[in-house]
Amino acid sequence: MISVQKRLTPILLLILAALITSGCEQQEEVIATRFLAFGTLIDLSIVGVSKEQAAAATAAIEKDFAQMHKAWHAWDPGPLGRVNRLIATGTSFVVPPSVLEMIRHSKQLAIESEHLFNPAIGHLIDAWGFHSDDPEGHKPPHPEIIDQLLRQKPRMTDLELDGINLRSSNPNLKLDFGAFGKGFGIDLAIDHLRQMGIENAILNAGGDLRAIGSPRNRPWRIAIRHPSGKGALASVEVSGDESIFTSGDYERKFTWKGKTYHHIIDPRTGYPARGTSSVTVIHPEAATADAAATALFVAGPDNWYNIARKMGVKYVLLVDKTGTIHMNPAMQTRLKLDEKKLKIQLSPVLAE
Repeated sequence: MISVQKRLTPILLLILAALITSGCEQQEEVIATRFLAFGTLIDLSIVGVSKEQAAAATAAIEKDFAQMHKAWHAWDPGPLGRVNRLIATGTSFVVPPSVLEMIRHSKQLAIESEHLFNPAIGHLIDAWGFHSDDPEGHKPPHPEIIDQLLRQKPRMTDLELDGINLRSSNPNLKLDFGAFGKGFGIDLAIDHLRQMGIENAILNAGGDLRAIGSPRNRPWRIAIRHPSGKGALASVEVSGDESIFTSGDYERKFTWKGKTYHHIIDPRTGYPARGTSSVTVIHPEAATADAAATALFVAGPDNWYNIARKMGVKYVLLVDKTGTIHMNPAMQTRLKLDEKKLKIQLSPVLAE
């Protein structure tokens, strides 16, 4: 573990949509577009194709995300809403194709995370008011409501899949893919881009991203913005195919009677997870990175490394509530930190 003995606020990802090239070489053009989906801005940067190809690819990806949003929305009418209604009946039913693979994949990740990533707690998310697009103005649910929902113990292992048929042994389970859908959607979009001949691109959804390719055989550079908002705290080079995702207590929250409550709920307590300000992970698959960022946030400073290993996540950076940075040695080798501003110490306790 690396501890930075300086108080820091949560880390945000800042994308530098430029290629790393030597001074005399001409840069390939980065064709950047932006659209709205999943309640956030989607930025798509493509390199190495014509403007016409990039425009066609962008139109296709925007259409993909619109369909995903409609299919996976936890509280608007759509395929996922229908699945949740049928789960409550306790009967077996055919799962819509647009939701089936999400259930399979998220169930496995939930098991690997020891259920700290738990998309089955939709009713708990509803109780906290995070089912709405803007939670500001809400208040915490009554403790008795939280206790009642915790006693129901909904988990992804309550779901029994037999081919395309699904049944839940727990009718109190409600699926909410808020901590997984963005990553899963990015993976599908990247697959579509490759089918259209796009080899070098960054798909960034509100600061969470997947980058493919190495334009001119040089990596993309992703900067981690300094918590002060002035400059970068660190940067990481990405080439080939990698995803970078962050979960933070600053993303969705509300204040009630002077206390702020964020949206990352600990499924063990029913309350917002404590001890962590943000977690950034790097993983080849965006869906895994998305789920892991949530699970490690919930695991906290004392247990993140155990859960990361079980989920197969090699690169982790966690900022705790005291402002201390925790980082495994593998992540240390990837990041370029401004050591003039930060005091860095590698702890032998968690060294790999």
